[in-house]
Amino acid sequence: MSIVAKPDALSESLGFVRQVETGDPSRCILHYNATMAMCHSGGIVQGGFVTGWIDAAMAHAVLAATEFTKTPLSLEIKISFLQSAAPGLVIAEGWIEKMGRSTAFLEGRLTDEAGNVLAKGSSTVKLAPLQRRG
Repeated sequence: MSIVAKPDALSESLGFVRQVETGDPSRCILHYNATMAMCHSGGIVQGGFVTGWIDAAMAHAVLAATEFTKTPLSLEIKISFLQSAAPGLVIAEGWIEKMGRSTAFLEGRLTDEAGNVLAKGSSTVKLAPLQRRG
């Protein structure tokens, strides 16, 4: 069973709506509300938000799989934009492709509510001990 983290200010600024229970801690599905305030060019979501949504889903998969004992520090991230995102519900999925003791390889994608793939991503992360700060 995956572990659900409570939303924080960063999640809220990205338009977090909810996390979907997957039953697999190495896979995360997050729903976000893309707003016009996140757009440029008359309704196209800025790529940084798309990247942030996919990155958050991939990172949360690591957090849940390690029971919040490790945090993923990005070494590299690649996002391929396949179709523009528009305001409305978007679904970010992230999963662990392979995880060792100090490094993990992650994959992710963003879809719209109809299931159209808007972007795909991959990331290599360093696994560091999670230190909670007040």
